[in-house]
Amino acid sequence: MAAAPRQTTEKQIKESVRKGDLKPVYLFFGEENHTLDVLTEFFEKEVVPEENQCFDQTVVYGRDVSMSSIVDTAKQFPTMPTSNHRLIVVREAQDIESNNRKSEWDLLAAYLEHPSEKSVIVFCYRKAKFCSAKVQKAIAAKGVVFEKKSLYDSQVPAWITNYTAEQGYTISQQNAALVAEALGTDTSKIANELSKVFISLPKGGSVTSDIIERNIGISKDYNVFELQKALGRKDVLRCNRIVNHFAANPKDNPIQSVLPNLYTYFVKVMIYNQLADKSQAASALGVNPYFVSDYQVAARNYTLPKLAAIIGYLKDADLKSKGIGNTGTTTDGELIKELVFKILH
Repeated sequence: MAAAPRQTTEKQIKESVRKGDLKPVYLFFGEENHTLDVLTEFFEKEVVPEENQCFDQTVVYGRDVSMSSIVDTAKQFPTMPTSNHRLIVVREAQDIESNNRKSEWDLLAAYLEHPSEKSVIVFCYRKAKFCSAKVQKAIAAKGVVFEKKSLYDSQVPAWITNYTAEQGYTISQQNAALVAEALGTDTSKIANELSKVFISLPKGGSVTSDIIERNIGISKDYNVFELQKALGRKDVLRCNRIVNHFAANPKDNPIQSVLPNLYTYFVKVMIYNQLADKSQAASALGVNPYFVSDYQVAARNYTLPKLAAIIGYLKDADLKSKGIGNTGTTTDGELIKELVFKILH
């Protein structure tokens, strides 16, 4: 069986555009919104000269446009003599199908049988799966299909490190993990929050925990990442300080965010505890090698039976936080305090 073709990378797409090697159609889809936005904005800046964009560049949204109008525009020649191509950018292209016009994608497939050499259509489609395998195949035959999947939790710190470096700054693995823990996997949100940090830094500056706390509002001392480390080390005093802070600031540290993170952490401690080959821990746990030592310490402090009990404590706290088995008199802060006490003792 022939191997599946390798997907064109973001870098390769940009390089080919800069060389003037343009395809009649591009489909960017997936759930990693930041990369989709960056690629789409790149086309808006690079394909049509800035002075001609009001004549030969059209940016529309899927909810406001039909495929027939997109195809009609693509059939037109550029207006300005200094424009080599007409560019049509369709943002939120997934909304075309939400308007009960899914069959209109077939109009695109028909157009692509004989596409204009003077037009470029870019679809920015924010869904994990494109709506039509047939149309996707037609696009791939005449243009470029680029899929960007959402990052796994374990991939986010590395993404933050790389993105920060691309912007001309540095960030430690510890602080990248801190940002990842607080902001999740939405790279558009992360990039937006980091932009607040970069404004206050000279080029080449370091994104420190103090700067993160001051500009994004993520406490360097009182966050679920620090709680995990304190629990792993069985540092009772540190744990109590953190959970008291959580209880006093429930909006900044909602139990709905704390519990899933602790659950994931202790499951990984269980996995580490049972690894026959600890040298493969980073891969098995899906974490940066820098953080393996934290799981090593926790595995020494918690036996497998205790870890199994902790998973039970977490599930019980989750149910109570949702009102199951809770009369309503126990606050989320008290639930977290009770949970941490059970974990440590």
